[in-house]
This record gives sequence, structure tokens and C-alpha cells, in this order.
Amino acid sequence: MTAGGDAPPGSLVRLLQSADFARAFTLTALGTGFAALLIGRTAGDVTLITIVAALDAIGVAILIARRDELSLLRFAPTSLLAFLLWTLASVVWSFDETSTVSGWLGLLGWGLLALVIAHVRDTMQTVRALGDVLRWMLGLSLAVEILSGVLLDIPFPFLGVAGDIAQGGPVQGIFGTRNMLGFVAVMALITFAIEWLSQSISLRLSIFSLTLAGLLAVLSASPTVLVLAVAVSVATVALVIVRRAQPSRRRATQLTIAGIVAVALGACYLLRHRIIALLDAASDFSTRADLWNEILDWVRPRPVQGWGWHGAWRERGSTDEPYPLNVINFTLDDNHASALNAYFDVLIQVGWAGLLLFGALGAVALVRSWLVAGQRRSVVHAWTPLMLVALLVDSMFESFTLSSLGWMMLVVCAVRAGQSRSWRERIRDMADGDASQDPFTRPG
Repeated sequence: MTAGGDAPPGSLVRLLQSADFARAFTLTALGTGFAALLIGRTAGDVTLITIVAALDAIGVAILIARRDELSLLRFAPTSLLAFLLWTLASVVWSFDETSTVSGWLGLLGWGLLALVIAHVRDTMQTVRALGDVLRWMLGLSLAVEILSGVLLDIPFPFLGVAGDIAQGGPVQGIFGTRNMLGFVAVMALITFAIEWLSQSISLRLSIFSLTLAGLLAVLSASPTVLVLAVAVSVATVALVIVRRAQPSRRRATQLTIAGIVAVALGACYLLRHRIIALLDAASDFSTRADLWNEILDWVRPRPVQGWGWHGAWRERGSTDEPYPLNVINFTLDDNHASALNAYFDVLIQVGWAGLLLFGALGAVALVRSWLVAGQRRSVVHAWTPLMLVALLVDSMFESFTLSSLGWMMLVVCAVRAGQSRSWRERIRDMADGDASQDPFTRPG
């Protein structure tokens, strides 16, 4: 340190404040999230936890070094903090306090990585970093499938790879299940499309990236991919309509689209049996329906607070399998690793109160990011709402958004949306007389 207390050139503080270090941290954190299963299956869970903890420590150091750049009002969404506090409070009524603390630390660890990413990188930089990571992860997934199903013709059970690529799938890649691979492929398609439209990468790389993601989405043969693709496509068309509407007609356009979406969701519910048959997912849905009915039976004794947060379910028969998740698996004679629905998972673990907080986290982030994307000229602002649509729709079929990469991406999007439209910032600006009270206009 110099006599004046400033950090000399080349010091650790300057390194932590540098843009290059922020980019390296973002790439490493995202890479860890998308390779979490691969790391856990090959090097062990302890190694994965150690990597995440080390990255969290580095992330805290970055935030401290950049504290002058941070705003307390825009640091984290209130809905995110409320959900984290409620899941932590569930340790009081949980039957397995150790499992609850462990599950909560998982939320905190991955969420902190997302928080750092959202504060040290802007939206375009986040999209570019995510695009680079996804190209490597999807490329590695395809290479593993070719090695297993073509070159060696043997499955890789430790990765969940069946080696069926030569038969046209389904394939799992390095993500363990076909549904997770399909989910990642859809996120990649959104990211690669934004890269292409924003001309941040070459046309050749864009074509390669979109082809790779599309190929793996098809080969995954996941029934949720089609649903996600339809949902994201509809959201894209709606967003294009909003962006092209005249500012004076934008509010009416938003309300009209909201009404159409509500009617469409009602129609989908009424026609759910035909849709399931069309997707050839009757047996898959039957398994989910049995699980969800059992979960609802367990929710009734504790409707508000649930049974305590645990995150991902433990393997059936393990000594640390928490109650009542172990009883549910025993009753169904199955080995579910989740409730196969993020909303049902939140409901049984932290009750209706937790579900309302989780729903608020996703809904507020989606509305904020949607309004911003409808007003800003740059196409990159469409990435956040489209990614949130994929995350929230997929949460109806899987619980990916409650752990590792899914939770990390949800928090990144929520923080990014809060930075653009914070109600606390709007109150401050309105007190200064500088902001419109119209919720469809950007504050300040």
C-alpha cells in the first residue's frame, strides 16, 4: 500500500477490479454450473463443493473490491432475499436440521455466484460468456455420446450415458438425463440466437452453434423440449409485436397479449389429456401425477410452512434421506431425485408461503425484464425474459431451477431484471419528483 492508502499498480485489489478477471470469473462460474454433474460424478461431490466454495470466496472478494460501484438499492431483489430467508427459517420446523442447512447452503452458494456475475458483467457480456461455455459443454456432450455410442459402443453408467446416439437417441450428454440436456439445449438456442442477432459473433460461428444446439435438442428426445420450444417461440413473437408497437399503444398491446396468454393457458389445461397424448408422454405424465398426488397428501398437515428445505432429494435408502421425502419414495416404490416439478418441490418443502415467495421471484423478474425488453432498442435485452420463460415453463416438468445451474441462471436473470427496474429505486426517484408513475415506463 502507498502512504495515501491507495493500492499500488499490480496489486491484488487492481486484479479483482479488472475486467479481464471479471470475465475469467464469469466463465469459470458458469462452466462449473453447467459441468456440475460431470465434476460430481468424476471427481466427487466434495470436489464440487470445494470449487463452488472457493469461487464464492473469490466472488465476495470481487464485490468488496468493487464496493464503490455497487448500489444497495439494486444489489439483490427483495423477493430473492425473502425466499432465501424463508428457506433458512425452515430449519426450525424441519425433521432433519443438518439436511436443511446443507440444502440452504447450496442455494446460497450457487446464488452468490449468480449475484457476482450479474454485478460484474452487463447483459451482453453475460450472454457472450454463457455462449462460450455452452458451445464447449454441448460440444463435449456430443463427443461423449459419439465415443460411447459409436466408437466404443458401450454405455457410460457413471454419467448416465446410454450410448444410443447411433439409434437416434435419446442422448444425455454430460448432463445426466435427456430432459436436462434438452433444457440446456433450449437455453443455448436462446443465447446463440441473441448472439447472432446482436452480431456479437461471426455468422459461421452462429450457424455452427445453432446447429449444434438444435441437433442435441432433437437427439435428446425429451418431451419437454417441444413444450419449451413452443413457449419460447410464442414469447418471442409476442415480444416482437410489443417492440414494434407505437409507444402510445404499447400498454394496450401488453394487456392484450396478457389476456391472450391467460386464455391459452386455460385452453391448455382443459385440453391437457389430448396434449399429453400428442406428445406421447402418457406414461411419463402418469408417473408425475402419482408423485404430485402423494405430495399433496403430505402438504395438508403442514400447508403454510412445509416440512423443511432440503433441495435435491437424496438417493432412496441412503442414511441421510430426509423425512418425509424418504416415505414418499418408499410409498411409490420409486427413487425420485426431485418432485419432477419445481413448484411442487417448493410446496412440500417450504409450504404455500415459500411457493408464493418463489412465484413472486419468477413473476416479478419476468414482468420487469419483459417491460425493459419491450422498450429498449437493443435485441440483447430480449435474452433475460426469454430465458426466464424457459426456466419457469421447465419448472412445471422438472426441478432444475432449484439447484446448481438452473438456480444460478434464475438468480442471474432476477438480479439483471431488478437492476433495470427496481421498485425501491422508483420510489426514491418519485420522491425526488423525477419519475413517471406509469408502470409501463422506465423509471428516471
